[in-house]
Amino acid sequence: MDLKDKLVSSFMAFEDRVDVDTYVHDVRSEAIKIFEEKGFPTKKEEDWKYTSLRSILKEDYSVFPKHENTTEYRDVKKYFIHDIDTYNIVFIDGKYSSHLSQTTHDGMDVCLMSAAFSKPKYRLVIENYFNKAATKDSLSSLNTAFSSEGAYIHIPKNKLVEKPIQILHFSTGHESALMLQPRNLIVVDENSHVQIIERHQSLTGNPVLTNSVTEIFANKRAIVDYYKIQNDNKNASLIDHTFIKQKQESLASVHTFTFGGKLTRNNLNFYQEGQRIDSTLKGVTIIGDKQHVDHNTLVHHIEPNCESHQDYKGIFGENAKGVFNGKVVVEKEAQKTNAFQANNNILISDKATINTKPQLEIFADDVKCSHGCTIGQLDESALFYMKTRGIPEKEAKALLMYAFSNNVLSSVKIPEIKQRINKIIANKLGVRIGFDL
Repeated sequence: MDLKDKLVSSFMAFEDRVDVDTYVHDVRSEAIKIFEEKGFPTKKEEDWKYTSLRSILKEDYSVFPKHENTTEYRDVKKYFIHDIDTYNIVFIDGKYSSHLSQTTHDGMDVCLMSAAFSKPKYRLVIENYFNKAATKDSLSSLNTAFSSEGAYIHIPKNKLVEKPIQILHFSTGHESALMLQPRNLIVVDENSHVQIIERHQSLTGNPVLTNSVTEIFANKRAIVDYYKIQNDNKNASLIDHTFIKQKQESLASVHTFTFGGKLTRNNLNFYQEGQRIDSTLKGVTIIGDKQHVDHNTLVHHIEPNCESHQDYKGIFGENAKGVFNGKVVVEKEAQKTNAFQANNNILISDKATINTKPQLEIFADDVKCSHGCTIGQLDESALFYMKTRGIPEKEAKALLMYAFSNNVLSSVKIPEIKQRINKIIANKLGVRIGFDL
């Protein structure tokens, strides 16, 4: 039995374990039909032209973990960001870990998706927002069908969340191979501000496939600042879908830092549904070996007087493969749009590859839109200059690559996140500074 058939046959068993009387029952049932019809995407589809899932779909993944959670704080301590005080929502093998989490939040609703589905107090928000931003593609639908565990975060009006929220997903390796499907719903009401840090981390070398969906709704004048740290083991694969709907005068930014994992696919979709909206998408990718990272982005400008800024940097070594497919759509009514998109890449190995495709679809005539991509190697003249000043070649190359990615880091608003990423980048580039993640 292949993975598709296993998942379809497992859906009935999953439904027996959840409340079939909730609003989401019909949503789940429709979603599994979509996945059953479409199956896993292949390279025949334009959006998946350069990314094949064949190698990771061969594993015999457990859909429902069977082992009891015995993970202690000492086992995962180094993956938390300790330099700042944060709220923590922790999942172990797809299950919420109460003793590692802190979910008592003053003035906010923070709970599990399973609780939000079943409790009447959350019904109105679930019916208004759940699955209202996610697309009906096969993998998002698969996640919707099995949606149960994940983070539900509702920030009420006029609330400045004092501490960042960390959402951490750990896989223990108790299963020989495991598939996880976390689902997050984040609703930020008018004039509110939240910062969120997300990480998926395998604790062993056992194969893990994570198919994650996050829906974010930024209402009028809301500010959402989101950070994804992807530095997993080399047998862990992540397919991440993030959908963001923004209302009038809201600001939303997503920074994606990708350094590890076997295959990583980031689908990031912004929908601007109001005027004077600002959307920021930035990322740094540094990979080697046979790693594969694919960034697929969309910014949909629907109304006038809005901005979007995309800036992705990639450094690829050994046999690594990178993909960037970025699309900006400007509707006819979206006059006075200012959209910027850039993808710049450095290949430090003759065997590394990058396929990049920035796209603009503009139907308005009074806009400022630009896009572009570059693929190259390190500047030999700059490298020579630094060596003549006594800087060893290895350190000189590391400094040039760090400078190349630094403008993305400059927009990170949490200093402790910037410090953590700086240290990871230094280690990836071979400069030891006493911090190893």
